[in-house]
Amino acid sequence: MAHSGAAEVFTEEQEALVLKSWNAMKKDAANLGLKLFLRIFEIAPSATRLFSFLRDSDVPLDKNPKLKRHAMSVFVMTCESAVQLRKAGKVTVRETTLKRLGASHFKYGVVNEHFEVTRFALLDTIKEAVPDMWCPEMKAAWGEAYNKLVAAIKEEMKPIPSP
Repeated sequence: MAHSGAAEVFTEEQEALVLKSWNAMKKDAANLGLKLFLRIFEIAPSATRLFSFLRDSDVPLDKNPKLKRHAMSVFVMTCESAVQLRKAGKVTVRETTLKRLGASHFKYGVVNEHFEVTRFALLDTIKEAVPDMWCPEMKAAWGEAYNKLVAAIKEEMKPIPSP
């Protein structure tokens, strides 16, 4: 059965699992965001080329302040959007942010495989962060939340029209 973004309902149980794990991870978001990106680059080293601030940098990835900032904001936005999903019935990243995300992902040549690697790395990072809570249902809840965020970003993956 194909997964279409709109047909899948994010359940109360899924929301509870996401909320419980996010509450446990929130205080360590900076560290977990960096772990997420280091995991992405471990799986797909070529992905570093998608980030202009990494291309000309000799700073080790785990010490790069721009990567640290970017990683934390991506991790927090992903988790916050997951937590809001059921209440809002949709991804609640601000429309301007979604348009910007879509345009930048388009501009830098992000493709489906990148989203897949990130999904795998995200689930891995959360599993490591909350091993006592981790279960198949939690994995499914985070996977579904991530899929919905990606679907919303992909809808906006086009060049920004010139004014």
